Amino acid sequence: MATATPGVNPYAKPNAAVAEAAEDYQEVKVFATSGRIGRVRYIAYGMGIYFLFAILGALLSLVLGNAGMVIAWIAIMVVGFMITIQRCHDFNTTGWLSLLVLVPLVNLIFWFIPGTDGPNDYGAKTPPNGAGVIIAALIIPIVFAMGIIAAVALPAYQQYQKRAAQKVQMQQPQR
Repeated sequence: MATATPGVNPYAKPNAAVAEAAEDYQEVKVFATSGRIGRVRYIAYGMGIYFLFAILGALLSLVLGNAGMVIAWIAIMVVGFMITIQRCHDFNTTGWLSLLVLVPLVNLIFWFIPGTDGPNDYGAKTPPNGAGVIIAALIIPIVFAMGIIAAVALPAYQQYQKRAAQKVQMQQPQR
């Protein structure tokens, strides 16, 4: 039979520092070819960088002419390849697969292939996505859907306006 130590509560919480083992995460580096980047960050960062560099290219083109836009497009391609190489590393494959970015529609595989759960040959997994990254990645499909709707609706509306103008013209008395 165990005896209790006098003055010590047997039901007290332990005094030892007890915590769950923290997962090992790797820092996300946008301007590097080493490391990993997850799908959601890949979409959000890729589109964000594209829009940012496009704006900078437009401003540069005001100063430098066409050379400013060429510089911006080169920068977009370089940074795009950097984050695509990291995306390849996330699903544990070589960065050379990033050349598929140059093939239309095939480049969408980087949006859909899941990354390795846990560490792989290219490092620890990326930290969980914050709300800002998730919202930024969700904006992309919304913008595409709005573009498709506009591409269908605007020509239909123009045709409607033409037919309405023709009917009005036909109903006016001839002088």
